[in-house]
Amino acid sequence: MSLILFALVVRVRDGLPLSASTDFQHNPELQERKQQLRTISKALSLFPDRGAVKGHDLNIYFLSSEGVSYMSVCDASLPAAMAFCFLEDLRWEFTAHMDNAKVALAARPYPFLEFDNSIAWLQQQYNQRGGPALEVTLTEVQEDLKTRPLQILTLEEVELTNGSANGHAEQLSESGPNQRLAPVTAPGILSLVLNIMCSSLNLIRGVHLIEYTFQDDYEGIWNVVAFLLAFLCCVGQCHLYLFHSSLKRVKSLVLLSVVVVCNCFLFGLRNVWQLLFHLAVAVLVTLLTVNRKLHDRTNDCGV
Repeated sequence: MSLILFALVVRVRDGLPLSASTDFQHNPELQERKQQLRTISKALSLFPDRGAVKGHDLNIYFLSSEGVSYMSVCDASLPAAMAFCFLEDLRWEFTAHMDNAKVALAARPYPFLEFDNSIAWLQQQYNQRGGPALEVTLTEVQEDLKTRPLQILTLEEVELTNGSANGHAEQLSESGPNQRLAPVTAPGILSLVLNIMCSSLNLIRGVHLIEYTFQDDYEGIWNVVAFLLAFLCCVGQCHLYLFHSSLKRVKSLVLLSVVVVCNCFLFGLRNVWQLLFHLAVAVLVTLLTVNRKLHDRTNDCGV
């Protein structure tokens, strides 16, 4: 029976996952504990260097040192001293093989995939041998826990602390450059292709009208403006769909309104079916843009 079920190494300052063990179990409580690991990792700087969160059958233990936190989900029958032996061994192994500068500069989740094998080996040693595998002895950890008693956290404390640490997270995420949107869907690709077609038609018609405008003493200048403005709005709609932006809903509705006004102004230069096509594409892009949600980075990290 495995007593250490999952291990994770994260960066303390932002909770970026650096490496993790592979989990093939579908234990509902294990999945719940992994979600709680994600919550804890977001506020590690506000927690003590060592801590535990008790569960019904599974417990969470974490140990932070030199800007890196080592976290695990263990069976409740595993003594806390043994769990921290494992985390200390994990810390020794990670420190010996990984450069602090690389840890500090890491920008994407799981930059140290090669360390996953080391975590798996340590887990296997503890689960099969039931004891420390590297530099740490059980007696040392037990004495340390007596000197510095382990702080037991509740889930309520974790969520409250995480809320305090990320009180402005939603506001910051509106303008954060690293926000990722959910993957582009097939309807999204279709809308982009159609919108690019509409923008191209608007640009071609606008440039073509410029020649006649110069010859007719600028009588059709407003038609040129309407075509070029519609072209810019189509480009803006594509940008809003592809990239995250603050006030996305407001900007999308403004661009849609301008496209509608421009096409209504161009009635006569375009027939009804052409107008309906341009308006339908604009409405489709707007709906897909407004409904395209932010992709949860931590879900993407597999924790």
